[in-house]
Amino acid sequence: MSDRDAYVEKFKARIDQWNADIDKLEAKAKEAKADARIEHEKRIREARAKRDAAQGKLDELRDASGEAWEDVKQGAERAWSACREAVEDAAARFKS
Repeated sequence: MSDRDAYVEKFKARIDQWNADIDKLEAKAKEAKADARIEHEKRIREARAKRDAAQGKLDELRDASGEAWEDVKQGAERAWSACREAVEDAAARFKS
């Protein structure tokens, strides 16, 4: 497996984990009181949007030519970071 293939697989696995994390957060939000639920649902929507952006970057990574690979990889890393932060922020809100 090439470094590129390994990177794409790692990225996909992380998106799969975020999907599971978001599903758990949605289940918790359904159990929250009305005021808290609104805030939790807002954070979950933000996390989903970031996850969707990361998924788009994964698709770009898969399709990138050798020359574009590094540029797309940098964009994917930014999307990865933004999604991670959004999911962590949403999860932290449930702890407070």
